[in-house]
Amino acid sequence: MGMPLRTAAVSLLMAACLPAENWPQWRGPRLDGTSRETSLPASWTTTENIAWRLPLPSRSGATPIIWGDRIFLNVAEEGKLYLWAVDRRTGAVEWKRHIGDGDHKINKQNMSSPSPVTDGKLVWVMTGTGALKCFDFAGGEKWARDIEKEYGKFGLNWGYASSPLLDQGFLYVQVLHGMKTKDPSYILKIEGVTGKNVWRAERPTAAVMESPDSYTTPALVKLGDHNELVIAGGDVLTGHDPETGKELWRGGGFNPDNNPFQRIIASPVVGGDIVYAPTRVRPMIAYRAGGKGDVTATHQVCKFNNGPDVPTPAIDEQFLYTVTDRGVVYVLDRLTGKEAYGGQRLKPGIYSSSPVLADGKVYISNEDGVTSVFRSGPKFELLAENETGEYTLSSIAVSGGQLFLRTAGHLYCIGKRP
Repeated sequence: MGMPLRTAAVSLLMAACLPAENWPQWRGPRLDGTSRETSLPASWTTTENIAWRLPLPSRSGATPIIWGDRIFLNVAEEGKLYLWAVDRRTGAVEWKRHIGDGDHKINKQNMSSPSPVTDGKLVWVMTGTGALKCFDFAGGEKWARDIEKEYGKFGLNWGYASSPLLDQGFLYVQVLHGMKTKDPSYILKIEGVTGKNVWRAERPTAAVMESPDSYTTPALVKLGDHNELVIAGGDVLTGHDPETGKELWRGGGFNPDNNPFQRIIASPVVGGDIVYAPTRVRPMIAYRAGGKGDVTATHQVCKFNNGPDVPTPAIDEQFLYTVTDRGVVYVLDRLTGKEAYGGQRLKPGIYSSSPVLADGKVYISNEDGVTSVFRSGPKFELLAENETGEYTLSSIAVSGGQLFLRTAGHLYCIGKRP
C-alpha cells in the first residue's frame, strides 16, 4: 500500500504546484473557450458560493480578462467608455481609465463590446467607436489611436464588436463591414509596444448589403514552422500570412442562397489544423488550413446545418460544443462533424454568450441570467441551472479555480480560490 499512497501524495503535490491559468483574451488562454482549471463550482446563487460581487453601471458583451490578481473590464458609463482594473482577491476597483466618448446602444449591445487583451505587462482595449489604447498595469497610458478617424467610420449595421487578437506582442484588428459604408474591409497588424502599424491589408468580398458585416474575432492556426491568421466574414473564410497580411487561401460556401443579410457573429475556432467557421446558423463549415487560392472544393472537412448564430463554439481534443441562440446543444466529433448528440435543450431564452469548457463541464449563460452547466463529453448530462436574474451578454472567464460572470448589474467571482 505504501507505493500507491506515495504516488497519490506526489500527484496531489504536483496538482497543488500547477500555476493557475490566466484568461488573457475573450476565448481564453488557447483561444478555444477552454481552461485547464479544476475543482470548479457547478452551482451558485447571487449570494451562495460567491467570493465577492462588484456592482457595474451597465451591460456589456465584453468578457472579463484576468492576469494573476488583476481583472480588466471594458465598461460603458454615462456615455463614456472606460477600462477598469479590479483586484481579483477582493473585487475592489483599483483604477479606471477613460478610453473614449460616444457610447451608445444599438439593439442589445453598446460600444463596450470588444474584450480587452493582455500579456501580463500591458493591456490593450478597443471600443465600438474605434478608440484603441494601451495601458500598463499601473494604469499608465502608453499610446492611443482612433481607428475610425484614421480609416473612416465603421459601417456595420449593429455596431462594431470584434475583439483584438494578441499574439507574440502584436495585435490583429479586423474591420469587416459594408451595410453602412462603401469603404473597404481591412485587417491591421499593430506593434503592441508602440501602437504603430506593421501592415494594413484590405480584404475584398463579393458579399452584398449586410453580408459583409462581421462581428467575429480573428483566429490563429499553428502549422509546423509557421502560423496562419484566419478571418471569417463576408461569406468567406480566409487565411493570411501574419508577416505580411497577404491572403493565402479563401473558402466559400457560407451563403449558398446569396442572402443579403448573412452577417456573421460567432467567431471561428481552431482545433489542430482545422478551422470551424460558423455563419448565420447554416452552414457551419470546417476547413483545413494550409491551402492556396480557392480551397472551397479541396479543403472542406465537414459541414453542419444546425450551427450557432451568436455563441462561438468551444472545442476540446475530441468534440466541438455548440449552443444555438435558442439554447439547443449539439456536440460534434471534431474530425468528422458527426453528432455525438444533438437537440438537447437548455433553459428557454436567448443565448448571446459563448460556451466555456473547463473541469469536465460546459458553462453557458442566457440573456435572462441563467447559467446552465452540463457535462462535457459524448453524453448530455445537465448538472445545474444557476440564476442571477440579471441581463447577461458576456461569456464566463475562468482563472485560479474560480469563475467570473459578468452581468448588466455585477461582476461575480464564483467559488473559492485554492
